[in-house]
This record gives sequence, structure tokens and C-alpha cells, in this order.
Amino acid sequence: MSALSNETKLKIEKTIKNLKANKMDAYYCDNKEDACNLVKTLIKKGDVISSGGSVTLKETGVYDIITSSNYKYLDRAAEGITPEEVEEVYHKTFSSDVYFASSNAITENGELYNVDGNSNRVAAILYGPKSVILVCGYNKIVKNIDEAIDRVKSIAAPSNTIRLNIETPCGKTGKCITADKEGAELCSGCKSDRRICCNYVVCAQQRHKDRIKVIIIGEKYGY
Repeated sequence: MSALSNETKLKIEKTIKNLKANKMDAYYCDNKEDACNLVKTLIKKGDVISSGGSVTLKETGVYDIITSSNYKYLDRAAEGITPEEVEEVYHKTFSSDVYFASSNAITENGELYNVDGNSNRVAAILYGPKSVILVCGYNKIVKNIDEAIDRVKSIAAPSNTIRLNIETPCGKTGKCITADKEGAELCSGCKSDRRICCNYVVCAQQRHKDRIKVIIIGEKYGY
């Protein structure tokens, strides 16, 4: 953590401590190379692996690892795949060995906050895959759920609608239409048919210890 400020170091340490207290395993890596090496120790050859659509996984190189021939990757973006086959991948994901994604936000209290449209990602995080590995830059850490809500409305949702070429108000203005409104509720937002903020999930203390694993990297990745 040598390149980070003392304030950031303390924030990361507190977050990892509280994730573990909430029965989620948590790791710190200085950089993406260390994170990739750690990932290789958390999966084994032949594992059936699936993942969410994650900028972080691609930016860090984790995506290249899990889609290699060493593992059986369930590819929802395979060339020529049909909508029916994509749905089949989503369902097969629930019986996979490992599911990879990132998180929209991680609170210092050791909670994960995720918001989805289609919601195959949050569904897999909650139930099904034997192991869930979330790879996150330290920029995903926020103080509490209120800040997590704000992060999605002002950073994650707008950035992802632009990335996915989805026309919503936040993709045009750079923030949710309710982002600056006093008293705006968690689920408040636009009425677009293509809205990506449909289901809101908080992971707090877990029943299945260490099923969810969080890798925090001392660099900024994703939205």
C-alpha cells in the first residue's frame, strides 16, 4: 500500500476487517498483477466458471485467466450465440464452481451494494455458484450504504449505460435524474424502458462463510 495515502490505507484495512467479520473472505493486492496471481490460487484447473459483464475483470486481466483453456468458461458473449443460448448460460451459472464479478460499491462496514437491470449478476452473487469472487479497485470503497447509493446514481449507472450503449437520462447527463434531489429514495430514478437500475441488493453478514471472496486492489478499476 506504499503508494496510497494513510487515509486510504486505513479505509482499506477497515473494510477488509469488516468484510471478514461479515463472513466474507477478503484480500488486498497492491496491483492487478498480484490480483491475477491470487485469482489463480482461488480456482483450480477444470473448474466451471462464469462471470458478470465487468469492466474491472477485463482491465485487470482476470477475464483473460478465467476464459483460458484451463477452465470451463460459460461464455454468454460467444460469437453467434442466440438469445436462447444466453438464457441457458445464465441458468447453468447457478451450478457453476466459481462466479466472477465486481461490486458497484463496498462499504467500510463490510457490506456489498449492487444494482442490476437484468439481474443475472446479483442473482448469482446471492445464490448458486459454490464460490463467488469479486474483484474491485479501491475506488469502489465508500463510507456507508448512503454513499453507495450515491455512487451508483452518479458514477456506476451512468458509466455503464454509456458503455452498453443504452439510452437513458443518466447516460446523457452523467447522473441519475434523482442524484441531487434531497430525500431521493434508494429506488428512485427514471421511467425508461431500458433502465438498468431495477433490483437493489445489499450483502451483509453471510450464512455461508467465505463463499463470497472480495479482492481489493490498491489501484482504480471499473465504474
